[in-house]
Amino acid sequence: MTTEPEPVSGAAAGDAAATALLLVNLGTPDAPTPPAVRRYLAQFLHDYRVVQLTRWLWCPLLHFLILPLRGRKVARKYAAVWLPGGSPLAVHTRDLATAVQQRLPGLQVMHAMRYGEPSLEGAFVALRQQRVGRVLVLPLYPQYSTTTTESVADIVKSARSMPTRMLPEYHDDPAWIAAVADSIRAYWHAHGPGEHLLLSFHGLPQRLVDGGDPYAAQCQASGQAIAAALGLRDDAWSLAYQSRFGSERWLQPATSDTLDALAARGVGSVDVVCPGFAVDCLETLEEIAMMLAERFAARGGALRYIPCLNASPAHADLLAARVQRALDAA
Repeated sequence: MTTEPEPVSGAAAGDAAATALLLVNLGTPDAPTPPAVRRYLAQFLHDYRVVQLTRWLWCPLLHFLILPLRGRKVARKYAAVWLPGGSPLAVHTRDLATAVQQRLPGLQVMHAMRYGEPSLEGAFVALRQQRVGRVLVLPLYPQYSTTTTESVADIVKSARSMPTRMLPEYHDDPAWIAAVADSIRAYWHAHGPGEHLLLSFHGLPQRLVDGGDPYAAQCQASGQAIAAALGLRDDAWSLAYQSRFGSERWLQPATSDTLDALAARGVGSVDVVCPGFAVDCLETLEEIAMMLAERFAARGGALRYIPCLNASPAHADLLAARVQRALDAA
């Protein structure tokens, strides 16, 4: 069952000439409980874009082994970072949609999730009922991947009962690069710089990149551009990949291995930022700021996590500008 998201106040519902904007994020459980986490993971891990094993093999493994084992463990992780208004990803995505709406008063801005609620499918149902004239879809993934961006495209293609356009990824958008670099500078201004800057991106199975997925190349391009904007020497920063799942080979180097290597070199303080995540979530707050920070501390160092752009004015500005350029070019 899907719920239909309530639009953020903007263009009048029922106006056939109106344009709607959907900001789409990955998704989240609706509660930090084992049943809610199992429901969310079941939908997420059923997506063939995410796990490409044959269904007759994967489905029994998922439902009878992985979900029963991981549901309770992952629920505890969510509980450690849960906010009064919901999961961090849900709260920050909702706030970001509100901020973008303020900058685009002529549009109807909504947020939706690829997995979980408010669902992307439900958003299209609501927009059809409101007789919206056209829809712009902006996935909140700076770097393109078949596992994320293309999965959103699958839903968009199946829901084309109105003019719909999906905006491309923005890994090299100068405004996005500047916003990330400025957020790092602001943190350094307030706290002083660490000895090393680590850019941690979500991981991906190596076979997908070998098969043509441009994700790793775009992460590298983003990392180089951010480091250049900060004026960093090559030895002052590094790039790694986190959140590995399963036993196959994933992109290297792993964030955990990189931090171990930095500790072994005697680096005492590392600042970590996660540019591939539009807003803070379980992977940034629990995996990086808690779990890996504790691991690095056990090796004698201090890991300082620099938050995502979240609903900052700079983030809302650059996303609104991307949408406005798309409208002007239409």
